[in-house]
Amino acid sequence: MNKSATPPTPELLYLLSGDEDDFATACADFLPADIAEGLNGLPVEAATRVVAALPFHRAVQVFDEPQLTRRGELVAGLEPGRAIALIEAMSSDQQVELFRELTDEARARLIHVLDAPTRDSLNLLLRYPPTSAGGIMTTEFMSVPAGWNVDQVKTYIREVGQAKETVYAIYVLDQKDQRLRRVVSLKEVMLADPGTPVIEVGETRKPVTVRPLTDQEDVARLISKYDLLAIPVLDDSGRVLGIVTVDDIIDALVSETTEDVQKFGGMEALDEPYMQISLAAMVKKRAGWLCALFLGEMLTATAMGHFEAEISKAVVLALFIPLIISSGGNSGSQATSLIIRAMALREVTLPDWWRVAARELPSGLALGSILGIIGVARILLWQGIGWYDYGPHYGLVALTVGTALVGVVLFGSLAGSMLPFVLRRLGFDPASASAPFVATLVDVTGLVIYFTVALTILRGTLL
Repeated sequence: MNKSATPPTPELLYLLSGDEDDFATACADFLPADIAEGLNGLPVEAATRVVAALPFHRAVQVFDEPQLTRRGELVAGLEPGRAIALIEAMSSDQQVELFRELTDEARARLIHVLDAPTRDSLNLLLRYPPTSAGGIMTTEFMSVPAGWNVDQVKTYIREVGQAKETVYAIYVLDQKDQRLRRVVSLKEVMLADPGTPVIEVGETRKPVTVRPLTDQEDVARLISKYDLLAIPVLDDSGRVLGIVTVDDIIDALVSETTEDVQKFGGMEALDEPYMQISLAAMVKKRAGWLCALFLGEMLTATAMGHFEAEISKAVVLALFIPLIISSGGNSGSQATSLIIRAMALREVTLPDWWRVAARELPSGLALGSILGIIGVARILLWQGIGWYDYGPHYGLVALTVGTALVGVVLFGSLAGSMLPFVLRRLGFDPASASAPFVATLVDVTGLVIYFTVALTILRGTLL
């Protein structure tokens, strides 16, 4: 049966859930991801009713969808027997995500009534940070003894493959100490002769592996570099604890990228989807950074107050203040974004700060010169065609603006590129060097540079 191309609306899911037969028929046409999306749009009580009405196998599929939110609240609202059965049927990596959403009390109450294998798997995964390989791995992988032949492996895949996260990679373990010996692809197994020992199938290459505390970004780089569908997570003895699949790492990186983007905007990362987070939580997440940036911008007002006499003598200088400070902020934000991205991809590391500075110095000088030339041309053009009268010393005013733009853009580029290195060296997330933060920093220094250049060039004329 073809799956529905149109996702069900939350209201449709809720209405259908009142009739068991109609609901079961309709759910056969809905993709699990679409049902999860519909549940996210319902109040918790209504979503719990829909989950309770879902056929069990479909409920398991929906709960295995990473985009499903409030799983802990949904489980808490279900009848205990169904909730336990649902948890035990979920994939291990999604089980641990659900348990991380629960309160300590609810977690302790549930974990003691789960069967022993599920409980042991959860206890293992919960030991590791949620952004590490151990925190996002699944313990449901296909492993076989090194002494088996290809025919035995195929039979085993048919018997247990349904319960595994993936069967595209088969992990060949030593029969004595259970250490990882080889990783064989399903394709290699299917193409090999039935009697061939599995240890001899495919290329004799060293498996690409990670440790449980390896950061998820490093795991993603390895999966991308070697074009893997999954990567094994080994303990210190070389035994396989679990695997991180490509879909797990994509989900993890989407979440991390979302957090970084929110930090770029000058705020704390949201813990819930935008439409579901409460007003109080939204204000709390945004107010701290906004207040910090506001206090920083007060320094801009202080700087302008310091140059009040110069502004009163040459009011024309005030016309270009927004132009100057915005150019510096924009150049700083550009540099910050480039360096944070390069750091994330490991293109640059802490020791490379001087190389970055050496590149940003001529870049900032060139960019500042380009903007300076445009600024000078604009003033001369406006004066020449009579659109605005900058006074008898308009040439010096143009020179002041052009020179100040070179200095401000140069400083913005250097400050924006160095700030992520400073934050990383202090142990902070470089993504905290958000565009508003850099812009605020460069605003103040931009004013100082601008009026210092003005005092130097216009002394004896306008000043």
